[in-house]
Amino acid sequence: MPDTSFDIIIIGSGPGGYVTAIRAAQLGFKTAIVEKQHLGGICLNWGCIPTKALLRSAEIYHYMQHAKDYGLSAEKVSYDPKAVVQRSRGVSKRLNEGVGFLMKKNKIAVIWGEASIDAPGKITVKAGSADAPKGVLGAGSYQARHIIVATGARPRALPGLEGDKKLVWTYFEAMVAPNIPKSLLVVGSGAIGIEFASFFRAMGAEVTVVEVLPQILPVEDAEIAGLARKQFEKQGIRIMTSTKVTKLEKKADSVVATIDDGKGKPVSAEFERVISAVGVVGNIENLGLEKLGVKTDRGCIVIDGYGRTNVPGIYAIGDVAGPPMLAHKAEHEGVVCIEAIKGLKPHPMDKLLIPGCTYCHPQIASVGLTEAKAKEAGRDIRVGRFPFAGNGKAIALGEDQGLVKVIFDKSTGQLLGAHMIGAEVTELIQGYVVAMNLETTEEELMHTIFPHPTLSEMMKEAVLDAYGRVLNM
Repeated sequence: MPDTSFDIIIIGSGPGGYVTAIRAAQLGFKTAIVEKQHLGGICLNWGCIPTKALLRSAEIYHYMQHAKDYGLSAEKVSYDPKAVVQRSRGVSKRLNEGVGFLMKKNKIAVIWGEASIDAPGKITVKAGSADAPKGVLGAGSYQARHIIVATGARPRALPGLEGDKKLVWTYFEAMVAPNIPKSLLVVGSGAIGIEFASFFRAMGAEVTVVEVLPQILPVEDAEIAGLARKQFEKQGIRIMTSTKVTKLEKKADSVVATIDDGKGKPVSAEFERVISAVGVVGNIENLGLEKLGVKTDRGCIVIDGYGRTNVPGIYAIGDVAGPPMLAHKAEHEGVVCIEAIKGLKPHPMDKLLIPGCTYCHPQIASVGLTEAKAKEAGRDIRVGRFPFAGNGKAIALGEDQGLVKVIFDKSTGQLLGAHMIGAEVTELIQGYVVAMNLETTEEELMHTIFPHPTLSEMMKEAVLDAYGRVLNM
């Protein structure tokens, strides 16, 4: 008979779940993971990874169209939408298989099905998705001293804007679009909405973005978001802020949207397709949390800095445990959780040290406090900026539009936040994340030698600018 008793059972195999399982195995725990459909979860199969593959195709297509700017020639440039999607799905499949290998390598049992928690230490698994792989372990009862919920999130559905898989898409349908629509309405300007707006615009669609708040990319620094808006509009994306979609009327192969900016009579506009990108909501249903008295708040499980819920033996990590809903947050949260269970006394999760990245064109990346939040917190601050136009590598790349912005505490020199827009900033931001994690001061950053010629030099120049010492501007 299969063994059904474990030290750790993790429900969900997304980035948080599978990384937590690996760390648990490394620490000597007998570990199992429950998955209803795909190893790797939404991020690997339908989110982070395949969207980046799509965006890479769009980026290459963009450069091919501008070959003459680099002294090159590329004639009759075109694309095959099915091949673009096929490449994206292939990338996901390769990584999905990689997670399966890691489970075997670390001797982690995979239980296929949907889990509910009967009591602390006990779960019941029923059959999951029909297309899920079949394994040794499936439906049945299981026991574990510690149960970690890592069930992730799904697209939020607003009344009247629900996806129908044909005319109104969520990110699932947008990722496997059979054709590029001539016109597209994107509802919501967070990272998901802006990434899809950027992709479809690069592939030739006429794109309109509607955002109910006054600022696109609402969690970003206002100055960075303003620069992003200018760049998007220059590319031909129409952006409407302080505006909401109040109605969608579906036709045979298009949608008529009623758009209200609150300034007068709402207007109607017709689009081939609509993407609803109004956020995500945690998957907390059907887990047995209510009967166990596990505390939730606004659709998320309430935890402390170590992933612990109010019920001993039950933990939660990742999207299901609240914002920011990011894969790297889930991974780190899971490692902290399992190390705390082991008694290793890890540092609790500090959400101010979680970087955020949006892979549009231009890219956007940030960590820590925005300028507005720092002022709201009563901090006396110094702000430094350095433009891409002053950087030799950016000019050589043909990517001279962008900005690096840093925020320091004036009295202590503590780096409070960093915000960037431009080429490859999603790779650069980690330098500031490390600096903040090490409690680095402005003096230490000024004494750090950055290689030349690189985009990273702008990171030091922005610090110098905050203290009146900028060299190349």
